[in-house]
Amino acid sequence: MYEDAVKLLTSRGKFYIDLSLDRIREALKIFSNPQDNLKCIHVAGTNGKGSVCAILDSILRAAGYKTGLYTSPHIWEYTERIKICGAEISKADFERYVQEVCDCGVHLTEFEILTVVMFLYFKRSNVDIVILETGLGGRFDATNVIKTNLCSIITQIDLDHTERLGNTKDKIAFEKAGIIKKGAPVITSMGYEAIKDRADELGSLFILTTPYVKPEFIEALSLKGLHQVDNLALAINAINYLFKDIPDETIIEGLRKVKNPCRFQYFDTQNLIVDASHNPNGIEALRNNLDYYFPLDKRRFVFGCLKNKDYEKMMKILFREGDEVYLNEFDYPNACDYKTLQKSCPVKACKYTNQDLTNDKLNIICGSFYMISNLKWLKRNS
Repeated sequence: MYEDAVKLLTSRGKFYIDLSLDRIREALKIFSNPQDNLKCIHVAGTNGKGSVCAILDSILRAAGYKTGLYTSPHIWEYTERIKICGAEISKADFERYVQEVCDCGVHLTEFEILTVVMFLYFKRSNVDIVILETGLGGRFDATNVIKTNLCSIITQIDLDHTERLGNTKDKIAFEKAGIIKKGAPVITSMGYEAIKDRADELGSLFILTTPYVKPEFIEALSLKGLHQVDNLALAINAINYLFKDIPDETIIEGLRKVKNPCRFQYFDTQNLIVDASHNPNGIEALRNNLDYYFPLDKRRFVFGCLKNKDYEKMMKILFREGDEVYLNEFDYPNACDYKTLQKSCPVKACKYTNQDLTNDKLNIICGSFYMISNLKWLKRNS
């Protein structure tokens, strides 16, 4: 049963983070190292990873490639993290693979189990290209067991997970640069010395992108938001470097079909924006998008986040006097409680109690993937 696999994933202390590659390497060796036989595009960064991966996946599918897409976290179901040609791994396959990996005799974290499952599933399914999103950091991320890749992509970097990755952007950039592989290019819009130095050390081509892409590509992209131009530029540069034979018409076809839920996603019947931004940089992008696309709308926010996030800065960026603000104390072990959020909130705010959001104002739900996944009514309307 799928539910049993989920319980197995989250039981026996598996839901923790331990930045090391020793355990997952040991487990993968038992399964004959399936990752060594996959062609991967590896994506790291603080913000924009999921969007870049979704764009790449959609373009390559339009070009006829059998793609494997690995992303995190999920919103509704674990199966969302592992897809072949846009189709989620079935719950039956997911349960079978999780059980197989858990029976290998190596004690793995939740993310390590999922990563081994992904490598096995993609290898046995004979995918052509894997688009691989890191979970946390890069250097010691479980996905970084791959020895080679087609290219590395490093998206925007911000202060997030500072307790594990470092308390400056330079330190975080060093961790992200850990995915760069010898002789394979790294494509980034961030000119951090740590990234350039690592590329030089490994003889890897350093490709610095600008936020310029053909207007017809921007117009075709189904993902909305001013920040998506940067993500689009990274993806297009990777496609142009690795797959020079893909014509613009195919790229445009792929861009029209990109799906990446809960990233500035608009539901018109409820006059609702759902955005999973969960750090100051992401929240600033959300605020800029709201001001650009909905400059005159009165706004109603439902905001919640994890206690290890910079929620004070996030709320200062997001809220203005006159906004209707609800703070959501959602059901998750690391969720920030209402009273703590209220003390730091720069405007008057009330506790969210799952009340209906009427469409007389622009409703915005934001702050955490984990909060969004708790809103069951939203799942029914997605």
